[in-house]
Amino acid sequence: MKEKIVTNHGKDMANKVKRPLGIIVASILMVLFGLAEVATSFTHSFFGISTSSVSIFTYSAAAIGLFYVAAGLLILTMKKWAAVLAIVLLIADIVGRIALVAAGLYPLNSTEQIFAIIVGTAIAAIFAVYIGLKLKSFG
Repeated sequence: MKEKIVTNHGKDMANKVKRPLGIIVASILMVLFGLAEVATSFTHSFFGISTSSVSIFTYSAAAIGLFYVAAGLLILTMKKWAAVLAIVLLIADIVGRIALVAAGLYPLNSTEQIFAIIVGTAIAAIFAVYIGLKLKSFG
């Protein structure tokens, strides 16, 4: 009879989730960027970049930031369904940013503002593509 190896306070090691370093780093960055987006939606300023103080912007930008946070947490589960949902949330983040710009709720009054919007949106897109490329890592 085989002996069952038990560690980690009685939990079977077979249940331990192996997370690639890239997924962990992406998750941490997504959570941090999402929290920064939520904070910025209420403070209306982030490293010299200003945002609209209109209520609809505040709540929309906070929701977009929460999508980012949720996506970062979901990929830590290493479940395929969670990775797909994270990609959907990141796409919603990107669409939301574009909608806020199209609605005139993101000020485009300086090169720095435009640069920040483009780079922030591109980073969200890069995360979505990265997760999509790593789907085989998710169980």
